[in-house]
Amino acid sequence: MKEELVPHELIESRIYFIRGQKVMLGSDLAVLYRVPNKRLNEQVKRNMDRFPEDFMVRLTKEEYNNLKSHFATSSWGGIRKLPYAFTEHGILMLSSVLKSKRAVHVNIQTMRAFVKLRKILSSHAELRQKIEEMPA
Repeated sequence: MKEELVPHELIESRIYFIRGQKVMLGSDLAVLYRVPNKRLNEQVKRNMDRFPEDFMVRLTKEEYNNLKSHFATSSWGGIRKLPYAFTEHGILMLSSVLKSKRAVHVNIQTMRAFVKLRKILSSHAELRQKIEEMPA
C-alpha cells in the first residue's frame, strides 16, 4: 500500500456537518491538493454543471461564522465570497476537474475517511443522533 500523502487525522479533522451532510471546505481541499484556492474555485466555476446542489453548496454567512467560531485562533483572514462546501460526491468530482495525480490520491484518502466516518456513525446511532442535532 502506498504511503499516505496526507495524515488521515488531518483529513478527518476537516470533515464538518453542515445542513445534515458531511462536507469539506474548498479552502481545506485546496491545501490538501496543494493548489491555490483561487485555482480550485476557477475550475469549479468552469465546470458548474458537474457540481449540482447535492455535490456542492456555498456556505451562508451564518454557517461560515459558526465554523469560524469553532476555532480558537482564526487563520481564515478576510474573504470576499463565502466558501464552497463539497459533499463526498463533490469531492470525487473535484479530482476530475483538477486532473492532477495528487488530487486523485488525496481524494482516495478522503473517500476512505468518509467511509470510516460513515461506519463509526452507523455503529453508534446514539452518537450520530447527537451530532446531527448539533447546530450547524
